[in-house]
Amino acid sequence: MPTEIKTDAESALNALYGCDTFGIKTMEKYLSKSAFKKMMLTVQKGGKLDISIADEVAQAMKVWALSKGATHYTHWFQPLTDATAEKHDSFVEPDGKGGMICEFTGKNLIQAEPDASSFPSGGIRATFEARGYTAWDPTSPAFIKRTEHTVTLCIPTAFCSYTGEALDKKTPLLRSMAVVAHHTTRVLKCFGIEPSYVVSNLGAEQEYFLIDRDLYLKRPDLIETGRTLFGCLPPKHQQMEDHYFGSIKERVLEFMMSVDRALWALGVPAKTRHNEAAPAQFEICPLFEPCNVAVDHNVMIMDILQRQALKYNLVCLLHEKPYASVNGSGKHNNWSLSTPELGSLFSPGKTPHSNLLFLTFLSAVIMGVDKHADLLRASIAKAGNDHRLGAAEAPPAIISIFLGDQLTDIIEQIKAGGAKSSATNTMMELGVDVLPELPKDTTDRNRTSPFAFTGNKFEFRAVGSSQTCAWPMAVLNTIMAEALDIVATRLEPVAGKPEFKNCVRELIRELITRHDRVIFNGNGYSDEWVQEAERRGLPHIKTTPEALDVLARPDIIELMEKYGVLNRSELLARREIQIENFEKLIDIEAKTCLNMLRTIYLPAVARQMSEICNTVSSIVAAGVPAGLKAARAKAGEIGSLYDELVPRVDALEDAINCGEPLVMRAAMQDARLTVDALEAIVAFDLWPVPTYAQMLNIHSR
Repeated sequence: MPTEIKTDAESALNALYGCDTFGIKTMEKYLSKSAFKKMMLTVQKGGKLDISIADEVAQAMKVWALSKGATHYTHWFQPLTDATAEKHDSFVEPDGKGGMICEFTGKNLIQAEPDASSFPSGGIRATFEARGYTAWDPTSPAFIKRTEHTVTLCIPTAFCSYTGEALDKKTPLLRSMAVVAHHTTRVLKCFGIEPSYVVSNLGAEQEYFLIDRDLYLKRPDLIETGRTLFGCLPPKHQQMEDHYFGSIKERVLEFMMSVDRALWALGVPAKTRHNEAAPAQFEICPLFEPCNVAVDHNVMIMDILQRQALKYNLVCLLHEKPYASVNGSGKHNNWSLSTPELGSLFSPGKTPHSNLLFLTFLSAVIMGVDKHADLLRASIAKAGNDHRLGAAEAPPAIISIFLGDQLTDIIEQIKAGGAKSSATNTMMELGVDVLPELPKDTTDRNRTSPFAFTGNKFEFRAVGSSQTCAWPMAVLNTIMAEALDIVATRLEPVAGKPEFKNCVRELIRELITRHDRVIFNGNGYSDEWVQEAERRGLPHIKTTPEALDVLARPDIIELMEKYGVLNRSELLARREIQIENFEKLIDIEAKTCLNMLRTIYLPAVARQMSEICNTVSSIVAAGVPAGLKAARAKAGEIGSLYDELVPRVDALEDAINCGEPLVMRAAMQDARLTVDALEAIVAFDLWPVPTYAQMLNIHSR
């Protein structure tokens, strides 16, 4: 083996990575050996935090943060919005002698008291019941947040009410991680495996759009709602398929590099960057991490994408569908369960047909997704995602599992009486001597599947780009905990006995036979699949309000309470908040739409009509018949759409007064159709806002 040589550049990157994170490497440097050991029990194995070391950890964290230039600290948390929250306190306290000291204690680290009344609570807390608490999550490292002139220590925390209910996205996620780890351990013990610990992992691919900031500021709909409420496709958009993985423009590449460096400093393992399918659409992908750390890092990714974009006179759009009729943006959640000893529990091995441990966990996933497809759909319910699901490389709203040819063949063998073989990898000969033979995977990928097996993990592709991953992952962990609880309960009485393997095979066959309706490897966009899914009895939930109804069902409340992820009031509060958010978003969109119609589009069309009418008058006055017919035809074409638009404006106002979100959506769409038709024929210099042709093109400078 050649000696590994570290270059200066590699050493510089190594020094950069995690330099703004109070992670394991930093803790080992700043803490005593005993305190560091106790922290590792919590960080790596999920052990209970030893409060006795809180003061030492706080002191070390303060010294480190001050060395980075920090003046303030904050408990950084994720309330029941898709944003983060922070209240900054300075380290500075008076010393009583006219001077100051920098103070930060274990109490400051472990708990803080932000106001709870102004955050969404779904009725858990009234306005006059203001107290709430943030509690330090020691499994997710503290980090430094920088602006040009400020440095702040951010401490990841959970957020709860005065009476202990979870008011955030993180607490149910942490609960779900604990419960799925517990039942995973039970199943592994049945197989004679004693794991040191179990981790639910996540790698969240983040899609986003960029737009020139100058164009963005001329689009009130983008500013107010995150998406274009009007706009027709240009002649060239994504149909040539030349943007996907294309050469990255210099300006965008420099932006991406600044994002990577900012993320690396925070210990975020940003790995991949590339052009996505639509013009001006891109993607960033980190490596796998424990779910709660990955969720924190994904929120940080979204924040840094938006902040760094402004430095390049760009704006980062995270809405699921900022532009109609082109690709939407998702957040593909690559999920798995693993142990240090075994790695991913979804690794098939070379002979998956005889890998009983793998098949047990695979059948548990199939059972969980089939039983709770509607709950998974509810976990991704959001106004923006309603526009995205079902088209342009986004999976449909019908939740199904893609397994690929190899595993599907094994499933069919199991149903028929027992699996005897597995398809093996083959080599591809490309027909060019200088090119190497390539190993061919045993299965392809399906970009139309909402829940796809991708080698040693599952990819939940239906999550929206602006969502945090916390709730979808909490739901996925919970339904998996239930499935593994059922499996463990069946296997524990026969564990270690001669009949164990036969019982495992019988259970795998039973689960697969009962729940295989959720397996679908075909085209998720086809009308035939919609009909087939209905025949199979799979839910097809098209809108957010319909999806959120699932959260109030008694069986779902029982599920969440049984596994300690959410109690009844916490779950119903989340449903109420999401319904309220949906209604508020549609109301904002409708009012923005109405305002743009009245103050931007109608005046622009009136100016065009005036110009054409003046042209007609000039032609008539000149007594020159040539061009008169064409001018009158143009006036008639625009005028008829003008006449059509006015009542549609009135209809939208009536819909807003009605207050029904889906009625408002329909009225907005009607108005859009007319405005988009006008955009295609009104003079370019009179059109009042940037067009898709302009916005979907990022210039180098």
